[in-house]
Amino acid sequence: MLESVSMPDCIRHERWLRIIPAAFVMYTIAYIDRTNVSMALPAMIRDLRMTPSQAGDAVGIFFWGYLLLQIPGGYVAERWSAKRFVSVLLVAWGICAVGCGFVHSARQFWTMRLLLGVSEGGVWPATLVLLAHWFARAERARANGYWMLCQPASVIFAAPLSGWILAHWDWHVLLIAEGAFPFAWLAAWWRFIDDHPPEARWISPRERDEVESTLRREAAELEPVSPEPLLRTLARPQVMLLSLAYFLLSSGGYGYLFWLPSVFKSVSKAGDLGVALLFVIPYLLSGAGMVLISRHSDRSRERRIHVALPLALAGLFFFAAVYAGGQSALASYAFICLVGPGIYGVLGPFWAIPGEVFPRAVTGSAMGLINAIGALGGYFGPLVVGYCEQQTGNFQYAFCILGAALLGSSALMLFFPRSATRAELPPDRS
Repeated sequence: MLESVSMPDCIRHERWLRIIPAAFVMYTIAYIDRTNVSMALPAMIRDLRMTPSQAGDAVGIFFWGYLLLQIPGGYVAERWSAKRFVSVLLVAWGICAVGCGFVHSARQFWTMRLLLGVSEGGVWPATLVLLAHWFARAERARANGYWMLCQPASVIFAAPLSGWILAHWDWHVLLIAEGAFPFAWLAAWWRFIDDHPPEARWISPRERDEVESTLRREAAELEPVSPEPLLRTLARPQVMLLSLAYFLLSSGGYGYLFWLPSVFKSVSKAGDLGVALLFVIPYLLSGAGMVLISRHSDRSRERRIHVALPLALAGLFFFAAVYAGGQSALASYAFICLVGPGIYGVLGPFWAIPGEVFPRAVTGSAMGLINAIGALGGYFGPLVVGYCEQQTGNFQYAFCILGAALLGSSALMLFFPRSATRAELPPDRS
């Protein structure tokens, strides 16, 4: 059993205030550049003469490009440098994000979204590897959860900004202006991030030793007696189960994210800024859900139920929103707002699982594969919503499908070995 390890408060304080904020801002920018088309989509459909199905395909094609660097990204970050790899990708995705603002046809938009996906693809596994180098197992759900607050935070920050830009200019200006954000953050990322504690000059040698010894002791527990081939690790049933669960989670989550502004616009007839404000509220609740669920997961030292239960509730809220739609628009909106915390709140404990189950040498690649397969849900979710809306003229059937996907993800997590997700973690002392 892993010994209880208590790190000095100063170490906790410095790591949380340096590594997490830098990663948070970096991926907030990535998520803005990935998702700001959700606000622009109604105007883009009109200007680029796309059907809803074509729009869903163009938005979602990002994720076919995104999967290409998932396994290589985790491998490169673990063996070379997460800091350097992300720096290269910041430049690459900034170029592609700005390029999305210069398109004048549906085909050009489709192509630029694909290239944006390729250039962002290695960032997620690289950042997970980076956090695993800095935070012990008992802290990892919170570390992941606080970093992944970037997802709702990007909507909270960018939706009003995007609505304001659209009200004064157009979607071309929106995508170009927000696409330039990565270039502004590159210098700060290079200054604040170090790959490993021994490389950091901002903590004392004794503090570096404390962090390193804790992580080294944990890694030794996960290492097999004889090294396990990478392909054998990637073929483990646990990897496949997590991949499928994440695929269903992403299908529900990205279908929700990309089409929600269009739903609000069609139902409320509000302007761009009004739609942006309606869009923000579910993500404010999502941010609160991420903090509460991640903290409780670390304190209870449990992962599986902290993923399965919120997902089940989110799926049920989708169905409740559809049912309430015929009775009360306000009640339906309330249920839609409650979907978000279930989807986003599970990300911290979910992504803590690979680092607690797989050997350190292959954790990055395992997380890359899970994210690669899972992220394809980001293609199929928006595509299904667009197709259903085109065929039926409303979003009711689409939301039922998204709800079923979340319920399926919840059910799969219940099949994950209990012992693997209630690891013998040291008690949380925060």
